Amino acid sequence: AGNAGIINIILKKNKSLGTNGSVSAGWNIGVFAKYNTSLSFNHRSQKLNVFGNMGYNKARSVATLNTYRTIADSIFNQRGSMKNRVNSFNFKTGLDYFVDKKTTIGAIVTGNFTDMALMMDNQTTITGRHTGEVSRILVAGSDNQRGNDNLNTNLNYTRNGNKGKVLTLNADYGFHKIKSNQLQPNEYYDASGEVLLSRIATRMITPAHIDIYSFKADYEQAIGKGKLETGTKIGYVKTNNDFQQYDEEMVKDLDRSNRFLYKENINAVYINYSRPFKGFMIQVGLRGENTNIEGTSSAFKKAGSTHEAYDSSFKRHYTDLFPSAAITFNKNPMNQLSLNYSRRIDRPSYQQLNQFELKLSEYYSMRGNINLRPQYTNSFGISHTYKYKLTTTLNYSIVKDMFTQITDTTNISKSFVTLRNLASQKILNLNLSYMLRHGTYMAVVNASTNYSNYKAIFDGRRLSQEAIGFNAFAQNSLGFAKTWTAELTGFYFAPTVMMGTMKTKGMWSMDAGVQKKLWGGKANIKASVSDVFHSLRFKGTTDFAGQQTINSVRFESTMFKLNFSYRFGSNQVKAARQRATG
Repeated sequence: AGNAGIINIILKKNKSLGTNGSVSAGWNIGVFAKYNTSLSFNHRSQKLNVFGNMGYNKARSVATLNTYRTIADSIFNQRGSMKNRVNSFNFKTGLDYFVDKKTTIGAIVTGNFTDMALMMDNQTTITGRHTGEVSRILVAGSDNQRGNDNLNTNLNYTRNGNKGKVLTLNADYGFHKIKSNQLQPNEYYDASGEVLLSRIATRMITPAHIDIYSFKADYEQAIGKGKLETGTKIGYVKTNNDFQQYDEEMVKDLDRSNRFLYKENINAVYINYSRPFKGFMIQVGLRGENTNIEGTSSAFKKAGSTHEAYDSSFKRHYTDLFPSAAITFNKNPMNQLSLNYSRRIDRPSYQQLNQFELKLSEYYSMRGNINLRPQYTNSFGISHTYKYKLTTTLNYSIVKDMFTQITDTTNISKSFVTLRNLASQKILNLNLSYMLRHGTYMAVVNASTNYSNYKAIFDGRRLSQEAIGFNAFAQNSLGFAKTWTAELTGFYFAPTVMMGTMKTKGMWSMDAGVQKKLWGGKANIKASVSDVFHSLRFKGTTDFAGQQTINSVRFESTMFKLNFSYRFGSNQVKAARQRATG
């Protein structure tokens, strides 16, 4: 019999297909212990990519908050502590289906579920400003049980055509559900602190629900040597905030209860063009936004011996243009210079517009501002990069209607914190960033100095502030014994003026750690100490609306941290594509 030939076929495996991921766990100890863990995975086949991550965090923390306020003829010296407990779970999972080499359909679901408790205890000594005698002592607290549930879903489509044509579509829906139940008791004692004079307690139940819808379409294509990008986005937000205030016996306070409904629609279009030339590159763009806002605040007001319902509503419609332009001179890649300009908008959050009053004590509260407008920034910059190591940037910004935190008064002794729009803010900033590599040693140093000018006139009061600020950050790492790395990082913020009204003291902190690679680099274990010298604290003073305030905050910043991570699967598996959802 004849012998048939043997054909040996060896199929080459596509190394970009398969599964990989990582797991990590961390333990921190300061005043309280904290835990975190996470898992990420990525599975890719010829037609499908499934990816995701999830994490769990359990933490307790403490901080001290001291406030010294002078109002009219009284001095309020408040000393207190804040304890925070957080349990949170977050996840992100998605898939991409490759219809063909040019078309991809995907879906993503992202969620974050948080349960937290914020407990505050403080004692306020009330003293006569001129007599120096203690009139009474207020012992106040706050127990806020809060839950946040956030979920977002996304469907996306991408088509890569010929000659650099790319079409991307994104449709999103998300909701934010907030639950909050706060008890805020106040007990007044005589000057000795032993005789109880009176007690008043307030319970605030403040649920909120926010729905967010958006659709976005982006298109790009090559035009000659340049690239044209254009697109549109339609967004719609509906928020329902309910603020119900009760006394200790759960009798509703109609004068202070409120419901806030807010609707926002933003329609945007943009166009951007970029093109390289010999020795330089240009980019020009224009974005147009049409904004439509409607808000309604429903409550009750006294009418003789009864209460009657009333609504306070507003509508706003405005259209803005936001141009941008940049030119980069890159004839010598080791010595590049860039010039840029942009205009942008920052809108107030839904909670910042809500004029509910959140009481921290009988004498101190926080509230939103229904009249808060967006702030606009025009920014001009010049940047120089030398040998990809030293980057120098000079930037000048003009902010119109800047958000500013104001501490104001409601009567002779009570004050509240809110946001107002300042007339203008001007900032000149110089930033230097340098990276050094030598063997296994690497250092990154960033230093920035700025000049700020704030000016405003409102409610017949003038505000004028000038300040020079400086901050620096440094990160150092040194590899040794092949698998070990030592790290040292630190930062410093010089005294400056924040948000136009608050003068702050300097702040600094330093962290140190060491890590080791295990199992051929698959695993890593790291031990570190944050705020080694326990130096991190905040102190700021304000002098506005007839009151002087000194705030001091000390954080639970010094902690020992232990972290472990492990990577599984092949590093050659192609990662999930990066995408910007709606």
